[in-house]
Amino acid sequence: MNFSLKRSDFPPNFRFGTATSAYQIEGSRFGGCGESQWDVFAQTPGNVVRGENAAVACDHYHRWAEDFDLVKNAGLDSYRFSTSWARIMPQGRGQVNQAGLDFYDRLLDGLLARGISPWACLYHWELPAPLLDLGGWRNRDIAHWFADFAEVVMRRLGDRLDAAATFNEPWCIAWFSHFMGQHAPGVRDIRAAARAMHHILLAHGQATRVMRDLGMANLGVVLNFERALPADDSVECLQATQRYDGIYNRFFLGGVFKQAYPQDVLAGLEAHLPQNYQDDFAVIGEPVDWLGVNYYTCKRVTADNSGLFPGYGEQTGPLPKTTMGWEIYPEGLYHFLTWAHREYAPNLPIYVTENGLSADDRVVAGQIADPQRIAFIEQHLQAVLRAIAEGVPVQGYFIWSLLDNYEWALGYDKRFGLVHVDFDTLQRTPKQSWHAVRALLQDAS
Repeated sequence: MNFSLKRSDFPPNFRFGTATSAYQIEGSRFGGCGESQWDVFAQTPGNVVRGENAAVACDHYHRWAEDFDLVKNAGLDSYRFSTSWARIMPQGRGQVNQAGLDFYDRLLDGLLARGISPWACLYHWELPAPLLDLGGWRNRDIAHWFADFAEVVMRRLGDRLDAAATFNEPWCIAWFSHFMGQHAPGVRDIRAAARAMHHILLAHGQATRVMRDLGMANLGVVLNFERALPADDSVECLQATQRYDGIYNRFFLGGVFKQAYPQDVLAGLEAHLPQNYQDDFAVIGEPVDWLGVNYYTCKRVTADNSGLFPGYGEQTGPLPKTTMGWEIYPEGLYHFLTWAHREYAPNLPIYVTENGLSADDRVVAGQIADPQRIAFIEQHLQAVLRAIAEGVPVQGYFIWSLLDNYEWALGYDKRFGLVHVDFDTLQRTPKQSWHAVRALLQDAS
């Protein structure tokens, strides 16, 4: 099974890439990497399926050359990866682990030797555990610590990167992890969540300024989006849906691009934000060169009559679902590309920096058939083409993920990769979707 689309259906300079993150693939036990909040989180019973951790993960630390050959042989233009703060600065501050920087040096040289465009993200959830002891994202000082980390990384790597981003998915770092408690550090506290939301954006602005001062260009931020759909037509449900959209989709966009937070979110969070938080918007709003859109699914939002903010719940929707239980809703990607372009970033390139599907992929006679992943990618690429046809400057699409990997609190159960990983032997096997991508990108007609 192949795509019906061809590479020639897209603009000539459109980027096709794939994405990974450090903790999910590298192996945190190697190369002098320090302990991160995820190592700690995984040690607490009940936090992660079967108590699994990423001490070895996919052993990308040692197998990166094989993995980059898979990127090249698929015909992908670009590779988006993250750096591990804990690997480079095990204490989060002060002393630098030169072996960590040397590792990312090897990665960059390996990508460039293969003609693959390197896209770096400074932070994909790997907070060094010693900084967690100091309050982590609840502590305003973390903005300075993160800016210092950015300087250490980019003084060494910045001259060879085609693009760089500060954060991957601030909603997950702040709300999912500090209000819902489902990711490290596993906090359920509205004040902690509000502080984390603001401090992440302050850190983004400070780190962006540091990278600018180093002479870097093509700097962006990667935000995640989820289409909020009301479960019914009641006024209460519509209001709850608006609040969900505000927290998930508009808060971080508003900070970066409008230097303001949405009023419907401030109604519940302003009392918990730092005093004089508005004074930070000049830094938070530091101009970026592109917007990254991560998109997977929609949410059916219900009203919660508890009287407590945010006052929403969710219910299962009717559409086909991935093994994550997420509805497949390509229309949502089209919505966010056109809406973000119109309302927030009318003059900036937009990249789909993550999009992909988890499936119950199994090796049968040495082959992995994953037609549902091929269909998913095709449907979302059609949404991209629709947005481009309407004038939205979407300039690239990165598939999540290159490899099956450690899926955070879900351990190794969920498989998103174009390449299957046997977590006992670490053998890599390209799936049918990898071959389909290769066929699509070989088309030159």
